[in-house]
Amino acid sequence: MQDEIYREIATAIEKGEPVVLATVARTRGSTPRKTGAKMIVRPDGTFFGTIGGGCGEAEVWQEAMAAFADGKARIVTVDLTEPLDGEDKICGGVMDVFVERLG
Repeated sequence: MQDEIYREIATAIEKGEPVVLATVARTRGSTPRKTGAKMIVRPDGTFFGTIGGGCGEAEVWQEAMAAFADGKARIVTVDLTEPLDGEDKICGGVMDVFVERLG
């Protein structure tokens, strides 16, 4: 999967299209993906790869879209330990995800 992610980045850069790369930088406890997992988000909101799915991935996607607007890199802390609005977060861990705009 990592090779495919890098191919997607290279293709976007060759076309002159920006992408946002989200990379799991650190995990604590039980998380759906581990350090190094990657996801690319395109300006139209589509994405390739995964950092774990569910509401955590949606939170990172929102920050990726913000990175398109302001160009700033950021760390997004995804807390999977507490239920939110009645949702059952079964993982019970925390992920720090580095989000950066490329191109």
